[in-house]
Order: sequence, then structure tokens, then C-alpha cells
Amino acid sequence: MSLYRAGPTDGVAWVTGASSGIGRALALELARDGYTVAVTARRTERLEALAVEAEPLAGSIRPFACDVTDEHAMAATVAAIERDCGPIALAVFNAGDYFPTRGEALGTREFVDTFGVNVLGTVFGLVPVVERMKTRGRGHVAIIGSASSYGGLPRAAAYGATKAALNTMAAGLKFDFDPLNIRIQVFNPGFVATPLTEQNRFAMPALISVETAIGRIRDGLRTGGFEVSFPRRFTWVLKLLALLPYPAYFALVRRATGWHRRPRKT
Repeated sequence: MSLYRAGPTDGVAWVTGASSGIGRALALELARDGYTVAVTARRTERLEALAVEAEPLAGSIRPFACDVTDEHAMAATVAAIERDCGPIALAVFNAGDYFPTRGEALGTREFVDTFGVNVLGTVFGLVPVVERMKTRGRGHVAIIGSASSYGGLPRAAAYGATKAALNTMAAGLKFDFDPLNIRIQVFNPGFVATPLTEQNRFAMPALISVETAIGRIRDGLRTGGFEVSFPRRFTWVLKLLALLPYPAYFALVRRATGWHRRPRKT
């Protein structure tokens, strides 16, 4: 028996971090495919505008505003979605934030805030939704990671660490989820042109559009395996770089990002 993979007729698709970027575009794409899509973010007005935009589509979008860092509110949101819309067949944990980590001005706040949204914001939704999937004997979970999980990148010490944590968490959970007929996937994109990457002040090799990223995610949800990474011309290079001795890794990444041209701090 093959592992379950969600479809539009099976139940609701839930997307967190849906007010902008990848989450917003993915919610619309899933609604085009016929899903009833529950969307979560803090900004109620953006979610309501998204629901209006989806009205002509085959499916629909239903807003459920919530702060993903609030454990009890996330459990209540899962309950509200299933009460008002139906069972969650597909849960996409996309909510994430990026706070540039500057070694020359290091602080704790960017680490606390990044882990709060990216890691705990996933866990707080994952736990209650998996409990319900488990009772139904099937479910599909997708976690939006990042190619920054493969190795350290400039300004991404906090962000990359959270994405590495999500990858390791998903891999560990797969051993338990497979016998429960719950598919878990992790999506590791390279640089995608979103409001988050607009903060970057360094070269972003193989930068792709949100539309291209959504096409890869949609295909991955339909046919992909445990990990879906893209664009491969970038993510495979990073994977190979991670196998190198650190001196070679640091030298190549400095050159690829333009970091070798930065003046040395004294």
C-alpha cells in the first residue's frame, strides 16, 4: 500500500504564513486546484483580501488569523478549521521569518525570534493537526525549509539553523509517520524573490520568482518524495559544497556571495 498523498476532494489544505510571498501564492494555487484552503497569518485584513481574490477559482480560501508562536491559539485554530471547513488533509507549514544575523553586532533577539516563528511556529501547528490525522488514518504534511539548511551562509546563522532543525525534525518524524499513513515532506528552495530576500545585501545566485517556486512546490506535493529542492542547479551545488573540507567551503561561498570583497573589520 502506497503512502497517502492528499488531493482536493480529501479535505482542507491549511497554509500558514499565507499573507505574503510563497504562502500567499501557494494558497491561491491550491484553490485553483479545487481545494478549500484555510489560511493563517497575523494580518486579518490580508487574509480577507486573499479570500476575495480567490472567489473566481475552483476552490475557496477561508481566513483563520493566528500568531503561529502562540501554542494554545494554534491548537484552537486547528479545531476551528476542522469545525468550520472539514478535516485537514494537507498541512503546509510555511510561516517563517528572517532576521539578518550580523557577527559584528551579535545579539540574542534575532535567534529567539527566528526560532520562535520558524521552528516553534511549525511545531505548534504540527502537533494538533497530526493528532487528528492519526485518528483518521491518513494525512499529508509539508514543511517549507530552505537550502540554507545545507551549510552556513552569510547573515543566515539564525535562519539557516532553524531550517536545518526543520529538516532534521522532519526526517526523524518520517520513521514514525510512515506507519501511521502520514506523508511528511520538506521543501528546500534556494533564493526566491520574496519580501524576506529583499533584505539581503549580497549576491543571490540562481534567484527564482515566486511563480517558479510555486510550480515546483505544487509538483512536489503531487509526485515528490521526502525532500524537494529547487532550483537544482543551485541546491545540488550547495549539497556538494557541504561535503568539502571547511577551508574550501568557506572560500567558495565567500566568492559566490561576494563576501570576499567585504573589508575586514578591525
